[in-house]
Amino acid sequence: MDILNHSVRLDADKCKGCMNCIKRCPTEAIRVRNGKASITPERCIDCGECIRVCPQHAKYADRDSFSLLSDYKYNVALPAPTLYGQFNNLDDIDRVLTAFKMVGFDDVFEVSKGAELISEATRLLLKRGELKKPVISSACPAVCRLIRVRFPNLISHVLQLNSPMEEAARLARIKAAADTGFSQDEIGVFFITPCPAKITAIKQPIGLEKSNLNGAFAIKDIYPKLLDQMNRLEVTGDMRQSGIIGVSWASSGGESAALLREHYIAVDGIENIIKVLEEIEDEKLNNVDFVELNACTGGCVGGVLCAENPFIARARLQHLRKYLPVSCNHLEGDSIPKEMNWETSLKGISVLKLAENVEDALKLMKELNTIVERLPGLDCGTCGAPSCRALAEDIVRGLASESDCVFYMRDELGNPSFQGLVPPPFRKPEKENKE
Repeated sequence: MDILNHSVRLDADKCKGCMNCIKRCPTEAIRVRNGKASITPERCIDCGECIRVCPQHAKYADRDSFSLLSDYKYNVALPAPTLYGQFNNLDDIDRVLTAFKMVGFDDVFEVSKGAELISEATRLLLKRGELKKPVISSACPAVCRLIRVRFPNLISHVLQLNSPMEEAARLARIKAAADTGFSQDEIGVFFITPCPAKITAIKQPIGLEKSNLNGAFAIKDIYPKLLDQMNRLEVTGDMRQSGIIGVSWASSGGESAALLREHYIAVDGIENIIKVLEEIEDEKLNNVDFVELNACTGGCVGGVLCAENPFIARARLQHLRKYLPVSCNHLEGDSIPKEMNWETSLKGISVLKLAENVEDALKLMKELNTIVERLPGLDCGTCGAPSCRALAEDIVRGLASESDCVFYMRDELGNPSFQGLVPPPFRKPEKENKE
């Protein structure tokens, strides 16, 4: 099995087994056993939902330390356009970009510049009719991993172009080497990220053999450093190199609008995305050209590593747009650089492989379905699994037993002593219980 790298981590000492996370995980990657949560690595897509809902802050994103800058002679910051929405009353992006040079970076290269180039490349491919419709955006790594895990039949629909992050990093490296004469090993390129999925995408790139980035710093970590320097700025440099199209990628709908087409949909929020992917599988969206999917609510502005409320950040970006040109970056002619295309294709990951051979797997699947029929079908999570079917899967894998379900112990085995263990909303009236 292809085990994915991950940036989402669990601090078991902080975990109290509250089970908030198991109900929110879109791929049923989390279980609670013996009072502690655990994450199944092959199922996790690093969307960060568990980080968002954990009241104990037991889930966190493993991101890089700023001390990593000392490993390189020349460091380039790649701010996601989401960053601009974190600052109140910002009307000049150059203030943010200049501040990066004051906190230890040698240069800044906007990811929104890469976004504008990817937008133009996608427009060309759609115009040529070379893509399988509906085309699914590949910009969100959490969505790409979701497709690998839950919707492998849709891999052929995924756009095989670099993400704006990787395209910007590729171009930033070329520029840094030309400006300085340093070797690639001496140049550090770092993404300023709104989410853990993009940190993971650097460790295990999507569509590339190796990432063009050396690491990532969370927006919430660098935000106070930048703000402190911005408050001291008197003069800014002329550094901005992107416009409305690139900056708009920060919010849901920005990537789609940049295609200048009518037949598209933009969906944000992992639960909504799952419903749309199911409809694509059922061939209900054949009249749609392009599907933009962002795992975080509102788009990247909703990432768990952002500093600001996503709705406020989105409003700030809308305000900032009026100070920007439409676009500042274009491809040369009608050709798409080969380096902009993926080097490798996505592959599906089987997370429900019950046995190595088909015969044993079919037997276990039959047993699984039989167990599901015996379970109450409440999907309450009391057993530590997100659903009754998930518990049944754990049982046939030898990771749980039917006795983990208090409803089964009470009803199927006729054991009234389990009545007190059943959550209050599901308890039978005392009179009915005595009968």
